[in-house]
Order: sequence, then C-alpha cells, then structure tokens
Amino acid sequence: MLEILYRDEYLVAINKPSGLLVHRSLIDRHETRFAIQLTRDQIGQKVYPVHRLDKPTSGVLLFALDSNTARLLNAQFIAGLVQKTYLAVVRGHTDASGIIDYPLKEELDKLSDAHANQDKLAQEAITHYRRLATTELPYPVGRYASARYSLLELQPKTGRKHQLRRHMKHIFHPIVGDTTHGDGKHNSLFREQFACQRLLLHASSLHLTHPHTHEALMLEAIPPEDFGDVVRLLLPLQ
Repeated sequence: MLEILYRDEYLVAINKPSGLLVHRSLIDRHETRFAIQLTRDQIGQKVYPVHRLDKPTSGVLLFALDSNTARLLNAQFIAGLVQKTYLAVVRGHTDASGIIDYPLKEELDKLSDAHANQDKLAQEAITHYRRLATTELPYPVGRYASARYSLLELQPKTGRKHQLRRHMKHIFHPIVGDTTHGDGKHNSLFREQFACQRLLLHASSLHLTHPHTHEALMLEAIPPEDFGDVVRLLLPLQ
C-alpha cells in the first residue's frame, strides 16, 4: 500500500517509494508497477499526474482527481508558483548555501524522444541549496584518505529534467547513488558500507495554493527508512 499524504475531493498526494515509476515508459519496458495505476487502484478513482519524480527519487507526488483540477495545478507548476523542497546527500562539503544558475539542454531519451528536436537551445535552470550538515568518513576513495559528504536542502526554481542531479554534478557535488550523473566510486562505497542501493534524493515537501479553496497547502513526506537510516549512520551526532 502506498502512503497517502493528503486527499480531498480534488487532490491526492502520495509518498512515492524510490524505484517506482510514475507512469509507463519505453525506457523501462520490463516494469509492471506504476504510481499512477497503484494510486488509482488504491483509492478506486482515476488520477491525473501534474508533475513528475524520477524513478529513483522518493517523496511527495501529487495527482489531481479530475481534468479541470489537473489544468489548474499544471498552471501553478508552469508559473513557478509551487515551492518544491528536496533532501539530498552529496559528495564533498558544499558552501553553507548557494544558487546554481546554469542553463540545461533538454535530455532526450533515444526511444521516447527519437523524433524530438536534437538542437534545442539550453533552457534556464535555477536551484537554491542550503547545507544542513556535513560529515567525514574514514574510508579512502580514489586518491583521498577519507570521504566527505553534505546533507542538503534543495529547492529547484525551474523544472528541467534531472535538474537537481545535473546541477549538483555541475558544481562537483554529485548526489550519492546517482548512476547517471554521479560518482561511481562513492556510489560503490555506500553500497558496500551502508547497503545503500538507492539515489539519496527525497522530495520532502510541496507548498502550493489549493486550486479550488485557494488556501495554502503544505504537503510533506518523511524520508523512508532506506534514506533515513543512511542519514543517521552518516550524521549520528547531528
């Protein structure tokens, strides 16, 4: 059963587990479980996706329960009126806070985007980050005798594909567990030392305006055990 974070006659939000696709994809043809279908079956009602989370990312995933509500929510996301907050464990000690303003070219999938424009210009992409904690572990990685990590709060101000993962790579602090944009040596360390098989990125909250009541709505998801356990092992005293 999926964890239902919020539900009314217009909306439902779940805490999506890491490893669960939001919807069917040509890239993962072997997958048979999807957040859309599982949520629909669990609540007995059709759901309409209004944003996305990558397959390996856990956390708040919001659906509309009718097409008009979906349209209204999509407008909020497009206008940048929804505040999205994530938690991430990254390689190295970052600055205390910062803004990553780095345009991103659209990432195209060979199968699903085969006919898309391959020469599209890079799009504006902005991410704010705040360091919550740091640690240094006595494990040699590459030429270093120890390994440093930071726990960050990330707030993307735009919604580009894989934006957080690509932006953290851009500033040389890739997210641990990212097999596409990350550091394989650190990913291996976490698998071996902490049995961590996932991307350490969690969508912790969405702050938006309810499309019908116009009240402020804060949707929050506690990190799942596989994320929380690693953070506690990394930062036992913080």
